[in-house]
Amino acid sequence: MVVHALFFLAFLVGMHGTHAVDYTVTNNALNTDGGVRFRDEIGEQYARQTLDSATQFIWGTFQQNNPDTRKNVNTISLFVDDIDGVAYTSNDQIHVSARYVKSYSGNVKTEITGVLYHEVTHVWQWNGNGQAPGGLIEGIADYVRLKANYAPSHWVKPGQGQKWDQGYDVTARFLDYCDSLKSGFVAELNNKLRSGYDVQFFVQLLGKTVDQLWQDYKAKYGNIA
Repeated sequence: MVVHALFFLAFLVGMHGTHAVDYTVTNNALNTDGGVRFRDEIGEQYARQTLDSATQFIWGTFQQNNPDTRKNVNTISLFVDDIDGVAYTSNDQIHVSARYVKSYSGNVKTEITGVLYHEVTHVWQWNGNGQAPGGLIEGIADYVRLKANYAPSHWVKPGQGQKWDQGYDVTARFLDYCDSLKSGFVAELNNKLRSGYDVQFFVQLLGKTVDQLWQDYKAKYGNIA
């Protein structure tokens, strides 16, 4: 038992030393049905594990093996609150809606896992010093959720959407197409967003304007709405 305990302690120290990020989960909605459902069907321990696995996945997706390429974040805090909506992130704090947890009719553990991958992306991604289109920022977050295989069935299909920076699933599908043209495109785009934003980033990385890329993308899938 002592050997096992020492091994586990060494594992924890090693794991913590790898990324030096702490994760906290606070359920402020235990007096609501949604807060209780979060506790019973998701749980704080699983939520902490998901924050960590999402962080590791995001660093890999963004090709941020060197800590110098990442934001300096020491703690990510998750709060379950009695609020409307689904979730939102402010700096290194993520807030999940207990009302959404209550109302979700499917596998709520899988759904919230996907939501957390999206929200943790907001913690780590660069946003062009606030200059990047909101649709692109949300699209990158959903791209990470897509690549982690947590895209829900109600998302748009590839090729759907009205404009490239429509955001969320529409932009995520488009970015996935761009990444198919050049592996690592999203990682390079995120790196460029560290210092600012320029629509010419697409030309620099893929040799075509974003509007041409969007036209090519739509054409590939038959220009579906």
